[in-house]
Amino acid sequence: MSRKLFGTDGIRGLANAEPMTAEMALKVGMAAGELFTNGDHRHRVVIGKDTRLSGYMIESALVSGFTSVGMDVFQLGPMPTPAVAMLTRSLRADLGVMISASHNPYCDNGIKLFGPDGYKLDDDTEIAIEAIMSKDMKSLLAPSDGIGRAKRIDSAQERYIEFAKRTLPRNIRFNDLRVVVDCANGAAYKVAPLALWELGAEVISMGVDPNGVNINQDCGSTSPEALCARVREVRADIGIALDGDADRVLICDENGKLIDGDQLMAVVAEFWSSRGRLAAGGVVATVMSNLGLEHYLDTLGLNLIRTPVGDRYVVEHMRKHGYNVGGEQSGHIVLSDFTTTGDGLVTALQILAVVASSKKRVSEVCNRFVPLPQILKNVRFKHGKPLEDSAVRKVIDDVTARLGKTGRLVIRPSGTEPVIRVMAEGEDEKLVGTAVSEIVDALKQAAA
Repeated sequence: MSRKLFGTDGIRGLANAEPMTAEMALKVGMAAGELFTNGDHRHRVVIGKDTRLSGYMIESALVSGFTSVGMDVFQLGPMPTPAVAMLTRSLRADLGVMISASHNPYCDNGIKLFGPDGYKLDDDTEIAIEAIMSKDMKSLLAPSDGIGRAKRIDSAQERYIEFAKRTLPRNIRFNDLRVVVDCANGAAYKVAPLALWELGAEVISMGVDPNGVNINQDCGSTSPEALCARVREVRADIGIALDGDADRVLICDENGKLIDGDQLMAVVAEFWSSRGRLAAGGVVATVMSNLGLEHYLDTLGLNLIRTPVGDRYVVEHMRKHGYNVGGEQSGHIVLSDFTTTGDGLVTALQILAVVASSKKRVSEVCNRFVPLPQILKNVRFKHGKPLEDSAVRKVIDDVTARLGKTGRLVIRPSGTEPVIRVMAEGEDEKLVGTAVSEIVDALKQAAA
C-alpha cells in the first residue's frame, strides 16, 4: 500500500481544502492516537505550530481527535519544528505533532508527526495511520471517563532556549557580535532573538510581528534580501534568516552576501573535524548540493554522501551509517549530536561559535569554497505527468549528453507542491544556463 495523504514531509496542502481540512486533522489525531496507544500508562502527545491563521483550526481538530481516543495533549503554541521534536522526548510523549507548511505561503499548512524518539515517522507508520483513517473510526472512541485532557505548557519556550544554548561550549559568548535575525514572522519569532540576546549578542530583530498571514512574506530564508540590506545598513557582523518553522537557516556575512547550506555544512564539518568531533569521516547531503562542496571536502580528506532530496532521507542515512553532520543546500542542516531534525537556531549558534572562537569575520569563516555555476528553476503544472512526455525526455537526454562528465543534471517533482524542479550545474556557466532553459521550455509546453 502506498501513501496518499503523506508526502515527503508530512501532510501538506491549501488550508481548509482537501486534504488540509479540520475533518482530516481530526481523523489524523484519532488514527495516530490509536496507533501510538500501547500499555496502561497515560499517553501523551505534544502539539506545536507556526503562526499561520489556519493553525488554530487544525490544532483544535487535532486536539479533539487525540483526546477523543484517550490521549492527553500538551499544547506548546508557536514553536519551531525542532523544538517540538526535542520536547516530544523531553516530556516523554508518545507522539509529537508540528502544524506548519514550513517555507510555504500562509495559505498552505501541514501536519508533521514525530515518534517518541523525536524522529519523523517512517513510511510504514504513515501508511498504517492512513489505513486506520480509511475505516470506520467510531470504535476508536474512548469511554466518557477515558477522554484525554489538554493543557498548555507555559515553559516550552524557556525549555527550548536552554536546550539550544547547551549545544555550545560553556565559555562561548557572543558579546562582541552584532546580529540581525529574521524570524520570517514564524515559529521562532520569540525564541531566536531571546536565545541570541542571552548569549551576549547585540540583537536586531526582523520578522517578529506575525499576524497570521505574513509568515514567509518577503522575509525569512526564502526572501533574504531585506535581511542582507539590513545587515549592511546597521553594519552588523552577521545576518541569520530562518524559515517559517525554523528548521532551516541561511546566513549573510558582514557585506550582506548570502551564504547557503552547502557552505554552512562545510564550516561545521571542517571545525568539528579539526577537533575530532566529526563522525564517520564526512557529510551527508542531497543530490542538490553543489559539486564545489564535494571537491572542498575532498581536500580535507572528508567524504560527501548524497541522498535523494528531503531531510528524511538525509537523516535516515545519517542514522544508519553513523554520520553527525548532514543537510540540504536550502539550509536544512541536521546536527545529530543535538537534534533529530533540522534546527535553524542551533545551526546558527554553531556558526557563531566558529566565528567567535576564530575571531575572524563571517566572510572569512563561511566562504569555504567557490561553488560551480548552478541554476535551479521551477515549473508549475496543474495536471498530468510532464516528465513522462516523449519530447521532454528527448530534450533531457540531449542536454545530459552535452553536459558530459563536467556537469550534473537533477530533475525532480516536488514532494510538497505541484512543481517540477530543474537544476543543472557544471564548469561551463553558459552551457548550464542553456540546459536549464531548454528543459524548462519543454516542460512548459508539455504542461500546457
